[in-house]
Amino acid sequence: MKFDILHTDPQSNARSGKVHTDHGIIETPIFMPVGTIGSVKGIHQRELKNDIDAEIILGNTYHLYLRPTTDILEKAGGLHQFIGWDRPILTDSGGYQVYSLAHRRKIKEEGVTFQSHIDGSKHFFSPEKAIDIQRSIGGDIIMAFDECTPYPCDFKYAKKSMEMTHRWLKRCIDHFDATPDKYGYQQTLSPIVQGSTYPELRKISAETIASHNRPMNAIGGLSVGEPAEDMYAMTELVCGILPKDKPRYLMGVGTPMNILESIALGIDMFDCVLPSRNARHGLLYTAEGIINIKNAKWKDDFSPIDIETPCYASQEYTKAYLRHLFVCGELLGCQIATLHNLSFFLWLVRAARIQIKNGTFLGWKNKMVEKMQRRL
Repeated sequence: MKFDILHTDPQSNARSGKVHTDHGIIETPIFMPVGTIGSVKGIHQRELKNDIDAEIILGNTYHLYLRPTTDILEKAGGLHQFIGWDRPILTDSGGYQVYSLAHRRKIKEEGVTFQSHIDGSKHFFSPEKAIDIQRSIGGDIIMAFDECTPYPCDFKYAKKSMEMTHRWLKRCIDHFDATPDKYGYQQTLSPIVQGSTYPELRKISAETIASHNRPMNAIGGLSVGEPAEDMYAMTELVCGILPKDKPRYLMGVGTPMNILESIALGIDMFDCVLPSRNARHGLLYTAEGIINIKNAKWKDDFSPIDIETPCYASQEYTKAYLRHLFVCGELLGCQIATLHNLSFFLWLVRAARIQIKNGTFLGWKNKMVEKMQRRL
């Protein structure tokens, strides 16, 4: 994998670039739609590619391991072949799902024992097994196995967890480097910075991750309930340490405002379930602010959902029609809303690239952040 920085913003740490993978080029800053079980919920791959123009999607190791299982994925020739997707895929390591299964898992130095949320069956993930599973899934970018600490988290636990994540990283790297790529294309391993909201721990973790000199680096353990100012402070600190010539991925972030502020701090890649999850509840993101399409005020508004978002779902359907679909419980409503929200998030990062190229990002970002907090 190769990363080219094309433009930098003179008034912030924002930059635009290109990540080169064997499944295609990813232009940054980029937002990655989350396809947890090999599907971005309610959206066809054809729509992701042709209508939304998603350059990369994310698959979830924990869920894909349980269903359809790695055996099925290997027989299919990997996740790309299984789902009919010929662009890049990033797979998470399962560490976040382990975090979210607090009542169903036990963490030890060897790895994590957990119970399936489906049938209660017991399973074990070690750093080595997490690499093997992701190799079998076939992600272009695969993540090191880590522990995501909760918020709040006391210093002693955060330090102990971070140090174990670093030891797990060494095991991940050793195993990754000793095993071949699958399916005839290159796979890339990314370490993850941890350390909760403690600056001294984040500094140690970022320096440790940087020392391994991998092709890209990620920041985890944020967007887990901490105040936004703490997330930005930790992100800024870590971006000042991680190598400038490698892409930086802020995991699980976030709202349009979070994304814009984090781009200004030097982040290149994002993922979050927010646009698709909120779409299914009728919450829409637009260039002028946030809409709850279920509100009665939209029942006779025959204007497009959002003329700025370059997607047929945003421009060809009216607010009144979409509200009608939600009120009636029609599944098409969720699909149109999801198409719109994902299109908006992709439009937002593309607009950021243009502003960075033109040297006008900071002023534009400040105006957009103000708009993104409006409830229309």
